[in-house]
Amino acid sequence: MRPFLEWIAALMAGIGRALRGQVVQAVGGPARARVITLFGLVLALSGADAATVGAVAPQLQASLHITIAEIGVLSTVSLLVGALFVIPVGLLVDRIKRMPLLSGSIVLWSVASLASAFAGSYSGLLLTRVFLGAVIATAGPAIASLTGDYFPSRERGRVYAYILGGEVAGSAVGFIVSGTVASAISWRAAFVLLAIPGFFLARTLWRTVPEPLRGGQSRLEPGVEDLHQAVAEASVRLDWEWEEPGAPREGELAREAAQRRGVEPDPQMVLEEDPRAMGMVRSIRYILSVPSNVMMIISSALGYFFFSGLQTFALLFIRGHYNVGQATAEVVLLALVIASLVGTLISGRLTDAMLRRGMLTARIWVPAVCYLTAAGLLVPGILIGTLTPALWFTVGGAALLMAANPPLDAARLDIMSAGLWGRAESTRTFLRSLAQAVAPVAFGGVASLIAGFVPAQAPVGTRPGGVSAAEATGLEITFLIMLTALFAAGVFLLYARRTYPRDVATAAASNQGGQRRPTPAARGRTAA
Repeated sequence: MRPFLEWIAALMAGIGRALRGQVVQAVGGPARARVITLFGLVLALSGADAATVGAVAPQLQASLHITIAEIGVLSTVSLLVGALFVIPVGLLVDRIKRMPLLSGSIVLWSVASLASAFAGSYSGLLLTRVFLGAVIATAGPAIASLTGDYFPSRERGRVYAYILGGEVAGSAVGFIVSGTVASAISWRAAFVLLAIPGFFLARTLWRTVPEPLRGGQSRLEPGVEDLHQAVAEASVRLDWEWEEPGAPREGELAREAAQRRGVEPDPQMVLEEDPRAMGMVRSIRYILSVPSNVMMIISSALGYFFFSGLQTFALLFIRGHYNVGQATAEVVLLALVIASLVGTLISGRLTDAMLRRGMLTARIWVPAVCYLTAAGLLVPGILIGTLTPALWFTVGGAALLMAANPPLDAARLDIMSAGLWGRAESTRTFLRSLAQAVAPVAFGGVASLIAGFVPAQAPVGTRPGGVSAAEATGLEITFLIMLTALFAAGVFLLYARRTYPRDVATAAASNQGGQRRPTPAARGRTAA
């Protein structure tokens, strides 16, 4: 028996090495795989934390004697505090080293998760969520800026797909694992389990991912094996120095496509100064004056608004609307997560390929089509009362809903000067977080209001979901009403197609003023 078990273990190890080798080859080498994996794990940890409160809600209610409304406040307050802190964090991201900032933030939010596990009252738990919301705000702006510096424009959609895939997977793992641990042990054990990986992740980031040069001078080309050596060689070649506008840097796929089309920049929007030196108010005013950026921010906020409401009430809706038990509902949620992950991974690669073929606005109109089609598919998915046929529509809608994100994240870097990447992402995250925070309250309030006008067909608690027929109907109508947010998101992106090419050209012209050139010291080191 023992030799057989050893053979099985060896076989599994071999399969693991083969899969790992294929993944490394797919992303372009071990150095790139390390960066993508670690950035994806950061977002996975953030997503898992966001899902944990909902996953352990029944145990929190029983232990702390709190209401559903107070559970919602735990999630909302973290998002609101994060929205407030993300703006100054964006300024820090653009001005100081990002890897120490990100690693330190992960340690602090792991400490906050540990503190949540030992909270003795609801007010204590609420305080730890406030602290966590403040420190977790670093993740989005820092990863956006670092991704722009490590990876060229021509493949950012694909890279963002891998990184955002971590966020989707983390949300699923956080919901399933935390819920299971809370049921088997306690909700405190779930928070401890969530905190432990953060310390190891922060240490790994600090030790293995160096700070890249800004402006894309440390970009990792396919095949690079030694990450530290690649960044060190780039530092020797070039030092940051602001100079007069010169020739545009090669390798920016969207900007090259705009140049081939003869798209002219907006002379009033071209930056002639180092954007890193711009103050907070002036930089935000500039960011919100880029037309296509405003349209993408609104569209993204609307998409996340619907997703946040769906995430909060999906389990209740599935159990009440389709009259199924907890196990069946979790299987349905797992199918939706897998579909979301597949959509995320495909869309980035697809839009990168389209952009290489000269389709300049692919990163805009593909997400627009995704939002509009997702809304169309979810209508029958919500209305159909039988689970099996409805599942086909909802799976397709979930895949398209998440497929919009990687191209949009890549497009936002295309239309913004590199020195503003952190603040641009923090501005977007601020508005997105507000939309996410409002969604549970809006969905729940509308559903309760509608349920009050529906004649009760069954008493509360007689269905497997513990939801009355009136409440299930209220959620059904609420989801249909809120689908207008997805339609609006698609319409805003269709409008952004008109201004996106010019904004790309403007960002290219702005970056010309921020070229790196070899300083005398750098030339001396190179010669040596």
